[in-house]
Order: sequence, then C-alpha cells, then structure tokens
Amino acid sequence: MSIGLVVVPSVTKLPPETDGAVLVGGSHGAVYAAYLSAKAGARAAIHNDAGIGLDEAGVSGLAWADRHGMAMAAVAASSARIGDGESMLRRGVISRANKQAAACGVEAGQSVAEAVERLKAAPWPHRKPEPLAEGRALSDRIMCVDSISLADARDRGLVVASGSHGGVPAGETAAAFRPALALFNDAGFGFEQAGVAGLAILDKGGIAGATVGALTARIGDGHSTLTQGMLSEVNEAAYRLGARVGMSALALALSMAEKAR
Repeated sequence: MSIGLVVVPSVTKLPPETDGAVLVGGSHGAVYAAYLSAKAGARAAIHNDAGIGLDEAGVSGLAWADRHGMAMAAVAASSARIGDGESMLRRGVISRANKQAAACGVEAGQSVAEAVERLKAAPWPHRKPEPLAEGRALSDRIMCVDSISLADARDRGLVVASGSHGGVPAGETAAAFRPALALFNDAGFGFEQAGVAGLAILDKGGIAGATVGALTARIGDGHSTLTQGMLSEVNEAAYRLGARVGMSALALALSMAEKAR
C-alpha cells in the first residue's frame, strides 16, 4: 500500500488525506501544533523547531506526540523557512526526533526528504488525542491565544497576543480579522527571517504587528508571549504607535489597550 505525503504551510487547516499520511507542516513543534497533526490522523509529523526557544517550547510537542503514539520530528529553523512546508521538504535538516521517530531511523542531521521515507514505516493507526482546551483568554481588551488560528472576527480591534510564530501564515490569518495589535513569537527568526515575515503582511493593511524573542517567551503559549516576551521586531505600523525593539510586550499591549478604551 502506498503511504501518502501531505505538505502544508500550517497544520491549522489539514486536508482529509492527512489521515494515514506522513505530514510535513510549516508550523512550530509545540504541543498545540502536534495535537492538530495527531487529531487529523497523521501517521507521522515533521514540524519546524522554531529555534527551540525558551523552555525548548519549539519542540515540546515531540514528547507529547510520543505519549500519544505518533512519530514526530523537527526541522532546524535555520535550514528552512517556518510557515513553508515546501521549503522544509526541499532543504530542511532534522534537528530533533522523538522516540517513535527514532525507532524508524530518523535522526538529527538527516534531510527531511530522507526522514519522510523512514517515517512511512511509523506505526498507524494510533489513538486520537483527547481534545485540548481552547487556548483563549480575554482580559481588559487583550486577547491571549495559544494559536492565531483561535482568533477571528470577534477579536477585531483588540490587542491579540498569540503563541504562533510570526511567519506568513500567521500574518495572513491576523490580517483577515484586523486586530489593533498582533503579537507573535519570532521563532528564532530562522532561514530568510521567515519567523517574522508576517509583519510585512500586516503592515500592508495598516495593522500593528510585533514579535517577541523566542528565548524570552514560550512559543505556542499566548500568555507567555504577553507576560514574558520582549519585542524583537516591530512593523512600521507598530513603530508609529510607540513599539520599540527591546521593550516588553506587556507594556506595549497595555498601552494599546488603554488607547482603545
């Protein structure tokens, strides 16, 4: 039987053919993204390591996947663009592999193309995960979301602190609902600075956007972005509103929320 391969920029929207296939997704490798891959029935998943970051959050989903019987590996953010599955497949280099993936012969230093072939031997089916609680919390016009995919038109005009990386898919998602300010994790900037590429997309729509350093906040955790993050990159719209590299995300968010009253 032929094992399928699904390559996507983000694992937040996965096609039906993911079920039973090896998945190469441009998302970070934290828990929520791993959950989405497992929920879709992926045989095995390869995500971006997002620069590893604070508390190794960028690869925290690998251990979670192990507990749920799914082989999972991560691609070095310096080797391929986060938010771009095709880039990862074409030029990505594996940086981490969980126990299930290692049992298939996946190891650090391998090309993603080789890892995909080895992961076709991963055990499947594996049990579907229990639903994760929706990572949304609103406080004083600041919405914290663990993934920007959890934000929508309800959040128009709010400050949104997201656990997502600041790459192209995240920028496109935020631009669609037009927050007053969108905060992301820079995923270590990575190859071609893909971890902050979404800020330019927001700028085109006149939407303020900024990223926090991956070593200052846990990727995949919107509350950490807001309360721990230090700004690493700001777009022009955010700069005009007083955002500066090196300031705390919380200080900027509170200032913006106060202006929106």
